Amino acid sequence: MSAMSRSLKSEKFTFIDLFAGIGGMRFAFESVGGRCVFSSEWNKFSQQTYHANFGEMPEGDITKIKASEIPDHDVLLAGFPCQPFSIAGVSKKKSLDRPHGFDDETQGTLFFDIVRIIRAKRPRAFLLENVKNLKSHDKGRTFETIHRKLKKELGYDVHYKVMDAKSVVPQHRERIFIVGFAEPTEFEFPEIKEKELRIRDILEKKVDAKYTLTDGVWNALQRHAENSRKKGNGFGYGMTDLDGISRTMSARYYKDGAEILIPQGRGTKPRRLTPRECARLMGFPDSYKIVVSNAQAYRQFGNSVVVPLVTEVAKQMFKHLPLLERKILVRTE
Repeated sequence: MSAMSRSLKSEKFTFIDLFAGIGGMRFAFESVGGRCVFSSEWNKFSQQTYHANFGEMPEGDITKIKASEIPDHDVLLAGFPCQPFSIAGVSKKKSLDRPHGFDDETQGTLFFDIVRIIRAKRPRAFLLENVKNLKSHDKGRTFETIHRKLKKELGYDVHYKVMDAKSVVPQHRERIFIVGFAEPTEFEFPEIKEKELRIRDILEKKVDAKYTLTDGVWNALQRHAENSRKKGNGFGYGMTDLDGISRTMSARYYKDGAEILIPQGRGTKPRRLTPRECARLMGFPDSYKIVVSNAQAYRQFGNSVVVPLVTEVAKQMFKHLPLLERKILVRTE
């Protein structure tokens, strides 16, 4: 049993963790009494981090796993890949004349694997997470397809909301959460009281000089920001107010740390966050093990969910689970 499971007094429901990443959703749902019975993650470095923290190696490519091979479960969790729908991802793919959204054959169609599994296993509930832009992608048609599949074709009671993590961590991070129940409920997303959070409260006291930007990186960021300013497109690095909150941390943070730079005083170049500080910014405790390179850790935390925010959603979902019967209807694929 994993260290994160040992604190549970009793199992209240079971869940599966798809597109598991480094287990942010699992961490949240275990904290409210759930037991994970299956996990899937294709990235080998994320698998390493997941294994180090939960004591199990996730299965690989979900597209190659039959629904019949997945255990029955009460709740399906899936933070399915967001790059086909994110603002940055869409812009990059357009510039390369590559498909995005559901036209992205490598990632955009993975949502339909979620549909395939829900149709076969009929969990009592599900939670899906993605970038805010999912709702407006392709003039709303992408989200309309998702909503229709979940509500009309699968018959689930569907609720969704864009939530900002700044209420639980010192980071502006908007994500859309889609919750579904096999039967009608009176589910409402949690209303989280705003707190005055500060980025300085997650910073380590002693930080290695290697996290300070090199002259080359710092000069490049300043040139890029100035060129963007002249063009009027507003791009610039993010020098963080230590008594405020940060911008959204992305998976590209490993490149130069541009979106969240930490000032170090007059005459000293800014630095990027350490991997541990990134973990804290995403709501992971200091007991969470970081077992990969810094570059991989930055990617992993940039792609993760904010654990305490998902925990609040999980608490709300659990209020309705005891009211729903498990009705497994396995269909042939």
